[in-house]
Amino acid sequence: MKRPSRAGVSLAQKKTAAEQSVEPILPVKIPHTTARLARGIRAGRWVFATGQAATDYVNGLAPDVEQAARPLNGESHHKRESRRIYRNVKEVLVKAKADFTDVVRVDQYYSAQRAMHPYHQVRHEVFGSKIPPSTSNLHQRFSRTGQTIEIQIMAAVPGPGFKARHETAKAGYSIPQVSGYSPALSAGDFRFIPGQTAESMSDDGPALDPQVRDPRAPWRKWPVKLESEFIITKKLLPSLKAAGASPDSVVKAQVYLTDREDVPGFNEVWMSHFKNSPPATTIIATSKPGFAINELLMEINTISIAAKGKTRREVIRGREPPLFDGWVSAVKAGDLLFLSGLMAMEGGRLIPEAQVDARQPFYGIPIKAEMRSIIRQAEAICRAAGTSLRNAVRIQQFHTDLADLPAAIEVWDEAMDRAPLPLSPVETAWLPVPGARVQVDLWVYVPG
Repeated sequence: MKRPSRAGVSLAQKKTAAEQSVEPILPVKIPHTTARLARGIRAGRWVFATGQAATDYVNGLAPDVEQAARPLNGESHHKRESRRIYRNVKEVLVKAKADFTDVVRVDQYYSAQRAMHPYHQVRHEVFGSKIPPSTSNLHQRFSRTGQTIEIQIMAAVPGPGFKARHETAKAGYSIPQVSGYSPALSAGDFRFIPGQTAESMSDDGPALDPQVRDPRAPWRKWPVKLESEFIITKKLLPSLKAAGASPDSVVKAQVYLTDREDVPGFNEVWMSHFKNSPPATTIIATSKPGFAINELLMEINTISIAAKGKTRREVIRGREPPLFDGWVSAVKAGDLLFLSGLMAMEGGRLIPEAQVDARQPFYGIPIKAEMRSIIRQAEAICRAAGTSLRNAVRIQQFHTDLADLPAAIEVWDEAMDRAPLPLSPVETAWLPVPGARVQVDLWVYVPG
């Protein structure tokens, strides 16, 4: 007979608890597959609502959004879409015993610029004057016909000593009224600040801050390096300090770029500021233009922990090196694990199975090979961090062609042992590795 551990829990019980300690919220069948979608995930004190769209989870976009017979009657399509999204989000939050005042971060993706303003109007109605830190950018395509908006939500379930709190520190730059987001928000030791761009520091200036464009560029100054340096030094670092965080306490960064040729320039500046403690980082392609201000080249959003808090930051190594020299595979911060962007890179190159054999082009399914490689890497990182891939709370999947999505879902369904998937699939213009079909940005809960 096996003896229990000193804590009174057997090793088998510990293994089972580590394998899946999250609760899928309102799971639904993914149409025309055997897989299920998790409309939300409850993970201890957190709630995640990933891949939120204006769907009824049966018909693609909901009929009340489409208004097929009278599409121009009443509010615009984009407003109807926005309202349905927040109706869906509310259902998830209520089920998790949370509400909109508990939301700590919102990420908004659009496939059309004209969707931005109607969406912001609805967001103001939902959140009032306290809008969580957010990100907004443009992408090629979503998974439902006619869909122009998809959002990701993260919320903190209030409890003793833990609740979402909008900080009162000044941003140091003008926040446009149409956006109206808080300059910083905290929940326990976690710190959330808005996505930062090279938009002018003041309302009375030009759209882009004068510091980010040299009149003799690009032959004397590389614009992406100017934007990177400006965002980091003028907006990101001061915002971190005001929120009680620091460069060494950043645990996750998502970097949105319009042009793949700008990746080396961004990385050069990024590593000059975060060489000693790089966060888990993912570079995500936008459309071109990719932002509300067409001339912008990039946006950076981050999650940090308090510089003087109790939560510690731990770098986790993977079985394969990260995509870029100097990066880290993942960072664990308390009960959350953030991975850098994962692609099917093994031995320093894209796996051979990702390539189509020109001599026999109809054999093999490259997207499945890429997904299996990514999942193997993710599982190794999760094990090293003391958790399991089955505790994933947010799977963002960036495809060069969403026609690959059904095969990718099939691989996920097998890997997750049929557990509902917190999935957001987006089609992007490019990926950081030539020839690749998919990149995954993964967040995971660490139990205990």
